[in-house]
Amino acid sequence: MAPPDQNAAEATRWLDPEERAAWLSLSRTIVKLPSALDAQLERDADLNYFEYLVMAMLSEQETRTLRMSQLAALSNASLSRLSHVAKRLEARGFLHREPDPDDGRFTRATLTQSGFDKVADSAPGHVTAVRELVFDALTATQLRRLREATDAILTRVDPGNSSWPTPPPV
Repeated sequence: MAPPDQNAAEATRWLDPEERAAWLSLSRTIVKLPSALDAQLERDADLNYFEYLVMAMLSEQETRTLRMSQLAALSNASLSRLSHVAKRLEARGFLHREPDPDDGRFTRATLTQSGFDKVADSAPGHVTAVRELVFDALTATQLRRLREATDAILTRVDPGNSSWPTPPPV
């Protein structure tokens, strides 16, 4: 193994104590929040967070339909992962997949009425968990700052804001 490049080590902009504390807090949140949301959805709706997210995204489409490639981009998942989830949801009657009639190279996923009903029935418990875990912990000022901070980070992570709909102005 080659020795570390001294110049590269000196050029590294290490985190200062405030940045490090913020980064560790954000990292813990990134790890713990999805697990907490998963636990609530598994307990109350027999869905995991990713399954709920996929179904909710489809439910927000006018036709409840998206190409699998679009759904993968929206959910930040590989087509392989999404296909496995879609297969499980299809087996439960929540989703239907078919070739895209406009271009047979693509597959479309459509949320069934049963899937839509499942999302509608699951949403109140999910929203309650989101409120309890996130929003009830914040003041109005902290909430505004959270949105500002996450929007600033997202401009770096997703420069074109390509995958999610633009949130409404406040």
